[in-house]
Amino acid sequence: MTTFSELQLNPKVQKAIAEAGYENPTPIQAGAIPPALEGRDVLGIAQTGTGKTASFTLPMITMLARGRARARMPRSLVLCPTRELAAQVAENFDIYAKHVKLSKALLIGGVSFKEQDAAIDKGVDVLIATPGRLLDHFERGKLILNDVKVMVVDEADRMLDMGFIPDIERIFGLVPFTRQTLFFSATMAPEIERITNTFLSNPAKIEVARQSTTSDTIEQRLIEFKPTRRDTAAKNKRDMLRAAIEGEGEKFNNAIIFCNRKVDVDIVAKSLKKHGFNAEPIHGDLDQSHRMRTLDGFRNGSIKLLVASDVAARGLDIPNVSHVINYDVPSHAEDYVHRIGRTGRAGKTGVAITLCVPSDEKYLGAIENLIEQPIPRAAPPMEIEDNRRPRDEQRDDAKSDDKPRGRRRGGRGKPEEFQGDKDTASQAAESRSNERQDDGPRRERGGRGRGRSGGDRGPKVLGMGDHTPDFVALSFDERRGGPARDLTEDDLADTVEQETPAEEAPAPEEKPKRKRSPRKPKQKAETPPCDEVKADAPEGAPTEDEKPKRRRKKKVDEPAGDAAAEAPAADEAEKPKRKRAPRKKKTEAEAPPADDAQSPEE
Repeated sequence: MTTFSELQLNPKVQKAIAEAGYENPTPIQAGAIPPALEGRDVLGIAQTGTGKTASFTLPMITMLARGRARARMPRSLVLCPTRELAAQVAENFDIYAKHVKLSKALLIGGVSFKEQDAAIDKGVDVLIATPGRLLDHFERGKLILNDVKVMVVDEADRMLDMGFIPDIERIFGLVPFTRQTLFFSATMAPEIERITNTFLSNPAKIEVARQSTTSDTIEQRLIEFKPTRRDTAAKNKRDMLRAAIEGEGEKFNNAIIFCNRKVDVDIVAKSLKKHGFNAEPIHGDLDQSHRMRTLDGFRNGSIKLLVASDVAARGLDIPNVSHVINYDVPSHAEDYVHRIGRTGRAGKTGVAITLCVPSDEKYLGAIENLIEQPIPRAAPPMEIEDNRRPRDEQRDDAKSDDKPRGRRRGGRGKPEEFQGDKDTASQAAESRSNERQDDGPRRERGGRGRGRSGGDRGPKVLGMGDHTPDFVALSFDERRGGPARDLTEDDLADTVEQETPAEEAPAPEEKPKRKRSPRKPKQKAETPPCDEVKADAPEGAPTEDEKPKRRRKKKVDEPAGDAAAEAPAADEAEKPKRKRAPRKKKTEAEAPPADDAQSPEE
């Protein structure tokens, strides 16, 4: 068997490996480290938990041991899809490079730019980053990628699922063409294969196991069940989850529970806490500090159940995970391989349990086609109780309900709460009991004891019966157009008395005249036209309509002294100049008042 001493690594690196407790490399490490040390491009495909991180970390430290980085110009670049995976790669560098003077920087979201800029300005040998935050620093002018000698893409298939492929292609265009590229993934999608053919030059392909296969150290189980009702499906699923955890007994140490949606992560974690389980959620919407505290608590054992989304499905190396539970069947078949790969790592055994409902059958079929083997079925740890009752029983319960309805069955108040004498209360109770007895036939027919036929108002009457009131018959008279009937003297006397006041009443034509009639002459519409007024008036007498006009002329253009006497002559001299005939008549009518106005002065 190959040992690390045979891989031509730096002695300081081999010393750190020995201190970490490793002696023999895994198959992917033994196949990827030699071509990486030679400077060739590497394409590594292996299952999760087989040591892919050390496959590129150890040769990078050996190659970067000589030389020194310049400010804002990293010498190597490692791209990771998630913050947790990037932080884990940074921890591995700390373990294996503790005897080598190499600097590193971690560029991930959720952390201040100021601290990251300070680390970049000092110069870093190894830059570990997520694609988004790396491009943010580059666009701000804080990062120069012209000196990158080694570029690593970890979990390349996860980059494709998260939509990072355009960012990866852009980053490849920023680094030098002469760099060394290392690609590692558990699965190889067609899009990833296209990128490798574009950006890798004659790579050494190391495929330790067939793509998308599960480890033999993981025991897989599938629990199929059918919820009783659609509205209680989520509750039944949470009950089944708790039963599956309790059914493991002493074998259960800790577990990672995977959900497809972030909302379900919070709901499941809250439900487990409510039933006494030590559980904490982790997903992308939480702060980075909260996520790191949760992972640290799960690693040191203070948290037993980690309810997570797919953010924790890729690359996380958490030792001694005994169980992985798929609360939801993953919609992407490749995610199943990564999820269950969190257990059974480094040669240890683990258990993977998947809960499946009828709506997940299409996803289950895709997973079994990918791994090319059926998932063993297991009996459900509990039976789902159907809380629904038959409709016949619900109807019987509704009929047997003896609660008082309305006033006839006691009304709102009870007999004990009757306000008054005890004798009166007893009489009221007896009367109600008698009414209920009379309602017997009605109840037998399925009624509620209400209505006219309940026994309190006698039999049902059609029309008016034999008790027709006398005043109703008065309207049926020959004189009124009704059927003939023998009238008595009293009837005739009544009719005469009723008709007499009607004859004495004044007719509507003899009504008094309206009081508003004298106001008619005052209306302007009845006044004669202006031409008629002028014709009837004597010569030289001004009309009512013209008086205000004349007065206005007095106030404005009133002449004084001899100038006033000359005004008529001036007007007469100007008459031939006017061309409009109607205005000549108006001037003639206005001339006499001008003479009259001057008479008092004379």
